[in-house]
Amino acid sequence: MAVKHDFGPVKEILEKHEYKQVDIIAILQEIQEVYHYLPREVFPVLSKELKMGEARIYSIATFYENFSLEPKGKYVIKVCDGTACHVRKSIPILDKLRSELGLSVGKKTTDDLNFTVETVSCLGACGLAPVITVNDVVYPEMTPDKVVELLNKLKEEIKNAE
Repeated sequence: MAVKHDFGPVKEILEKHEYKQVDIIAILQEIQEVYHYLPREVFPVLSKELKMGEARIYSIATFYENFSLEPKGKYVIKVCDGTACHVRKSIPILDKLRSELGLSVGKKTTDDLNFTVETVSCLGACGLAPVITVNDVVYPEMTPDKVVELLNKLKEEIKNAE
């Protein structure tokens, strides 16, 4: 799926950071904020503008787990599978999300780019287990039924925004 991007925001980010190589991580974070991932087409632009090797930029982007080279959905849902959440049945929640959205272990983002489902080792809210986040908003004490209700609400928001 080839996605065409307007790289105007990238130029603005670079200008804000005064084209400083030392700011590469902050620059990548801000680019990811705009596009919800790091488009591969951005690497040659960054290489030229920052006078840095493309391979070096790519190695930084792939070293840090927080960066994504794949498009993510409008709603990024993270399911905690740390010990407390796992024991309190986070896997049935994950399974329900995947079945409702037509996703799997290998397919994390819906074709319409509305939803991405990921698992994380810990969200730091063990007392509220099982926990998920949607775009970093915490939803405590989830169940498969509660996750279906939440998905329906998010789908309604998408529909109303169109």
